[in-house]
Amino acid sequence: MPLVEHIRELRRRLLISVGCILVGVVACYALWEPLFHFLREPYCHANPHRSCDLVVTGVFDAFNTRMRIAFIGGIVATSPIWLYQIGAFITPALHKNEKRYAGGFLAGALVLFLAGVTLGYLSVGHGLRILLHVAGPGVQNLLTLDKYFSFLNLMLLLFGVAFEFPVIVVFLNLVGLLTYDRMKRWQRGMVFCLFLAAAVLTPSTDPFTFLFLGGALVVLWELCVAAAWVRSRRRSRLAQVELDPDTPSFIEL
Repeated sequence: MPLVEHIRELRRRLLISVGCILVGVVACYALWEPLFHFLREPYCHANPHRSCDLVVTGVFDAFNTRMRIAFIGGIVATSPIWLYQIGAFITPALHKNEKRYAGGFLAGALVLFLAGVTLGYLSVGHGLRILLHVAGPGVQNLLTLDKYFSFLNLMLLLFGVAFEFPVIVVFLNLVGLLTYDRMKRWQRGMVFCLFLAAAVLTPSTDPFTFLFLGGALVVLWELCVAAAWVRSRRRSRLAQVELDPDTPSFIEL
């Protein structure tokens, strides 16, 4: 394909992606009421016997927060579409095996990111219950709208990005830089490092968030080790297949 055709193809893919994102942003802005109640649920879970209303201190705080949530929600909701557009533009230049791996990595990265966001959403309420009530019953917590959603977005993004860890491990195993034997030797050290990374990366200091993220990363690491073991066994069986020296070989003339 000539260079001009590549540019036209890129422009078409970008227009489709941007258009889908704009549609998603408009839809999330229009569905603000159910989206707001859904995202506020962890805060309500942390205050089961108190009001879970959020406070606005600035004139534009509510509008800015609504626009920010709509923008993020539009990007996340339409991620399968614009990720497909990116893959459709890149994969024609790849070989057959590379196309298969590229598609698998894109799909796996998307699924892992959404799984991380889901786990982060489930764990935020438990962490907030400790953080908001650590000062005792004589303190009333009044969270502002923008501060709460900034904290929630940071937590969900952190969990989503952290769950991309297996994609890197599997890639290093496929290229031969991280073999199964090496992963097995690093087993205990990796468990410690993953919990340490979870403790450092989580913005909250509660033990629930730390344990949720660290435990999930350890489970993902164990799954990567199991996948590397399966791949290592399969390669060993293929390497042990030898031709019988007494069997004549067919030679095409």
